[in-house]
Amino acid sequence: MKKLLLLLPLLTLAAASLAQVKKSTPNVILIFMDDMGYGDLGVTGALQYHTPVLDALANNGLRFTDFTVPQAVCSASRSALLTGNYPNRMGIQGAYMPNAGLGLAPDEYTLAELMQDQGYTTQMIGKWHLGNEPQFLPTNQGFSAYFGLPYSNDMWPVEFDGTPAKKDSPYAKYPALPLLRMKAGQVVPDTVQIIETLDDQAALTGLYTDKAVDFIRENRKSPFFLYLAHSMTHVPIAASAAFKGQSEQGVFGDVMMEVDHAIGRIISELKKHDLEENTLVIFTSDNGPWLNFGNHNGSSGGFREGKGASWEGGVRVPCIISWPAKIHEPIVNNNLVSSMDIFATIAEILGNPKTPHKIDGISFLKQLGDPMAAADRKSLYYYYNRNDLEAVRFENWKLVFPHTYRSYEDVLPGNDGFPGKYNHKQVEAMELYDLRRDPAERYNVIQQHPQVLEKLLEIADEARNDLGDNLQKQEGKNRRPVGRIIRGEEK
Repeated sequence: MKKLLLLLPLLTLAAASLAQVKKSTPNVILIFMDDMGYGDLGVTGALQYHTPVLDALANNGLRFTDFTVPQAVCSASRSALLTGNYPNRMGIQGAYMPNAGLGLAPDEYTLAELMQDQGYTTQMIGKWHLGNEPQFLPTNQGFSAYFGLPYSNDMWPVEFDGTPAKKDSPYAKYPALPLLRMKAGQVVPDTVQIIETLDDQAALTGLYTDKAVDFIRENRKSPFFLYLAHSMTHVPIAASAAFKGQSEQGVFGDVMMEVDHAIGRIISELKKHDLEENTLVIFTSDNGPWLNFGNHNGSSGGFREGKGASWEGGVRVPCIISWPAKIHEPIVNNNLVSSMDIFATIAEILGNPKTPHKIDGISFLKQLGDPMAAADRKSLYYYYNRNDLEAVRFENWKLVFPHTYRSYEDVLPGNDGFPGKYNHKQVEAMELYDLRRDPAERYNVIQQHPQVLEKLLEIADEARNDLGDNLQKQEGKNRRPVGRIIRGEEK
């Protein structure tokens, strides 16, 4: 009995220690929208539909107002999110076509691998778009299981009106669009379904959410990481029967209301198992809206241009974070933050375990609990195409370099699922914008701020020395090769 009494304090201490470890290692749910713009939520000004779940998360958690992706396009943006690196550092560019033989290199270290190495169960649900060949799929990048589409939902042999592609159509080149299921150790994924119609597309948000809820329930007793990458609001958009006609804005509003409801189901599942307090939920988007699709896409919230451009409408996206155990009061944070910083933040939460590569992300952990915390990130590079340095940022200042870009201005958008035409414009000489006073990037003040220009040119030189710049014919010292399949092998 005496030995037992002596052991009791030790057992109590051990139990307290385990409880503390569990408290300090939150579950993580990372929700990544597709082509959802800055202005597409109620809290950022959306009209004619409501997003009460996301608005409540924002009003009770943290909302970043200056959250930026390093490239405003699908594959590049996703690679940055999952690795904490500039996409061009890893040879990633653009949006990969099906069977391109390219993908995120297997030796890149992902957020899923980081968390798996720390004992987390990991799953990816939704749009992958970092290489659709088996060697590049999520289960070879740290995820224990995968359910979703291998690339964008418009990469299918179907016309804009939902009918099968005609022989002379550019969409006829696409293979069938597969909904995949895969577990770690599988060589080839299972095809659950071929997505053939707009009704099939309409079911995706619900299917992804069903899988997410199942994952939370099945892993409620141990730390988990869920990466949920919705196919919506990338065209073609479609809402399920329960949400058709529910908004005043039409199909896009219906889709947003369904997404909001779906996230409500995830939050409800967390509450059901008493997991909400210590679950870090991050909600954001891969880039701004695809504006030439008119009423079938969203709003950049007044920022300039949209998807596919280095102007703010392309790269600035909503970001909402909920973690009640850490964020005790509502915070609206106006500091510069990048999607690359999510990796660094979670790494710090986990004690900064050693990673194979130095990352470009900068942790914003201290900003989660302190509304007055100073900015961690001061600068950012804006690359596009293969390796074009189109702009650099320092604090509230943005310097834009001469380049040609795809524009949505001075042309009419399309409607009802059909795209309008693009315009193409040229930045003829360097332009400087003060994003504090001019977030829409309309007033070039380069002549008024020579010292600011000098500082930004120094940052550009650092970028070119590190990563190169095709516009200046510089290679850069620290770029790694993209994953590439040659004769059936990844290289």
